[in-house]
Amino acid sequence: MSARLTELSAEFGMVERTLGDPAALADPREYARLTRRHRELLPLVTLLRERDSVQADLDGARELLSDPDMRELAASEIPPLEARLKDIEAELVLLLLPTDPDDAKDVILELRAGAGGAEAGLFVMDLLRMYTRYVEGAGLRLNVLDANESDLGGASRVVAEVTGDGAFRALRWERGVHRVQRVPATESQGRIHTSTVTVAVLPEADTAEVQLDLSEVRIDVFRSQGAGGQGVNTTDSAVRAVYRAGTPDEIMVVCQDGRSQIKNREKALVVLASRLAERERAAREERERSQRAAQVGSGDRSEKIRTYNYPQNRVTDHRLEGDDKNHPLDSVIAGNLAPVVAALARAQRELQLMDMQGQEGQHGAA
Repeated sequence: MSARLTELSAEFGMVERTLGDPAALADPREYARLTRRHRELLPLVTLLRERDSVQADLDGARELLSDPDMRELAASEIPPLEARLKDIEAELVLLLLPTDPDDAKDVILELRAGAGGAEAGLFVMDLLRMYTRYVEGAGLRLNVLDANESDLGGASRVVAEVTGDGAFRALRWERGVHRVQRVPATESQGRIHTSTVTVAVLPEADTAEVQLDLSEVRIDVFRSQGAGGQGVNTTDSAVRAVYRAGTPDEIMVVCQDGRSQIKNREKALVVLASRLAERERAAREERERSQRAAQVGSGDRSEKIRTYNYPQNRVTDHRLEGDDKNHPLDSVIAGNLAPVVAALARAQRELQLMDMQGQEGQHGAA
């Protein structure tokens, strides 16, 4: 651990020096990357500096134990210094746990109605409102790019972009199948129905990062459409991008949010690149699955991750255990997802610590 801390401290110094060079402003993308990395390393470096300070104070107090005049004072200072040093070491271990390189990225959020017909479509919109409130509370912004809305107020599919620092980190746990149990408004006999919605959370990919051959992409333009005639453009500004049309690899993206055809085209290509990156990620994880330690919430889209039980006012996250598993539905559906997200992150850290300790035990045995 000591070697890794030394390495990260040196990297922080390098990043800080580079950011202080006026030439760094010449490349906005690189400057943004360096700024983000500086922000990521700052908590760790701050802790390292505090550890050095506490260790120096502790060494000084121990030396004073040999001084008859200062022995009592020194003895009283040593226990809290030792306790703080222990806490710092534990915090440093947590900061060294691996993080997802996509955490800081913007997100393409896709909601699709599954089993349940019209009721599933209504739940799509309920989840969209939940995520809108949640991300706004987290200082992020959600913008709907495309939606297949119904006359009943639901939607078979919604594609949105979530932007802001840490967007993927805030939504990464939402990938999977969300199940709702409630009495639909159209149910005359009061029977509880079960419906599902699939949520995909795609870290937004830069088109330069993905092998996207534009010769394999067909671009169509058409007039934007909206439910009830709202938001309908009078020009052909909506864009449909189709990747490898007519093949098993086909991916279709529609973007009709903006009034500009050029902007819609750019956004459609970003969404397409993000879907390609997600496809590559899923294939890579499938190959590596047998070699990886178990993780909380793998994000497999076939995984039923959460149940929203309206009659019992309860949301159950099936990846959690004990008191962390159940949460009040009225609070969660209103956008208060933070406690659920915190519990999932905490469970992941515990598994990572167990994995780290296991690896250290293997190295020790060797």
